[in-house]
Amino acid sequence: MVSRGFGREKRLLTPRQFKAVFDSPSGKAPGKSVLLLARNNELDHPRLGLVIGKKSVKLAVERNRLKRQIRESFRLNQDNLVGWDIVVVARKGLGDLQNAELAQQFGKLWKRLARSKPAQQADAQTGVNDNPHA
Repeated sequence: MVSRGFGREKRLLTPRQFKAVFDSPSGKAPGKSVLLLARNNELDHPRLGLVIGKKSVKLAVERNRLKRQIRESFRLNQDNLVGWDIVVVARKGLGDLQNAELAQQFGKLWKRLARSKPAQQADAQTGVNDNPHA
């Protein structure tokens, strides 16, 4: 099992890492005033990057609250997201959502992203074959 923490290795840190996801996302999950872009990272853990600009969320306290909520949601759901580099792009209106709504929305987005992962790759990573007749 992946460790539950959110250390440096779980983050997209350099502009190059962000650019790689923006340039060729292999998965997308649009939500209410947010967009998730994802790309395979060939690692045994997911990595998260947040893009929450002043234009989309004016107040620093709101931006920081969003970051905390999204990171926490990611931390709790990362077992299903193994092998993805994920960039969360905030749009106008995301700061208006309550924490509970955010948690619910991101729960759904992570699931949608986990499902959109190519099946054979997911199997190779978990070592489990879903086929009962194998």
